[in-house]
Amino acid sequence: MKIIEKRKYSFLLSSLLIITSVVFIAMWGLKLGIDFTGGVLSEVKFQQEVSKDEVRKLVKELELPSLLIQPAENNSFIIRYQSEQNKINPKVEELLKEKYPETEILRTEFISSLVSSELKRNAFYAVIVSIMGITWYIAWAFRKISYPINSWKYGLGAILALVHDIIITLGFFAFFGRFYGIEVGIPFVAALLTIFGYSVNDTIVIFDRIRENLLRYGAGKNFEGTINKSIRESIARSLNTSLTVVFVLLSVIFFGGETIKYFSLALLIGILFGTYSSIFVATVFVAELWKRDKK
Repeated sequence: MKIIEKRKYSFLLSSLLIITSVVFIAMWGLKLGIDFTGGVLSEVKFQQEVSKDEVRKLVKELELPSLLIQPAENNSFIIRYQSEQNKINPKVEELLKEKYPETEILRTEFISSLVSSELKRNAFYAVIVSIMGITWYIAWAFRKISYPINSWKYGLGAILALVHDIIITLGFFAFFGRFYGIEVGIPFVAALLTIFGYSVNDTIVIFDRIRENLLRYGAGKNFEGTINKSIRESIARSLNTSLTVVFVLLSVIFFGGETIKYFSLALLIGILFGTYSSIFVATVFVAELWKRDKK
């Protein structure tokens, strides 16, 4: 398996994926949920059994933007929609009680656009701090193998793989938002941060094997051969670990509730491309830096 020698194909595939994702994001952007736009969250309880479709059909006439209905416990539902007008929520309650007089409003929460802006800002800071921390950690962890390439360049390779995974995941959700109305909120940001950790973990497994082989054999002159050997020795572990996680996420997507469905979908996309990028992006990029330094 000579992955490094055929890196032009992985560069081509990754470039196509990233360009397509960037185009999707630029054209359509992400469909933001009420966490980022402001809105209303109401939890209502019915005395009789009511399905989610019945609740949706009932409030549909109000044409509530970004409407999301989630089943809760004891025949309750959480109704979320985008609106900052206090007049809308009484209309929703009135409509529900007109059809089901014994309906009980357990709670109502308003998320203002000011709070939403703060959430967006904090989410952005969380992503930046995570990237900086990951870069520093990898540079420190690989400080003993500054030959044949500086240790900080391993961190650069890992960050490139991270950016690759995140952009592609964002591109998918820009597409989903445009054609399927899927919104992103705080759970989506949590999924991105989880992808950070998983992708870096997978990359470090391969980088660590490169470090072991360099320290053991001193194979700095044939660095590409050392990378290929390290990939062969660790690829089975990476694939098997990823497959176990993929099976769990697929189960959650198909059999879990709507609350975590899209969180799991974001994780699934990120982990699939994270496994790919750890092998075909991060290590290949490090080999390309070595080749350029050598010249």
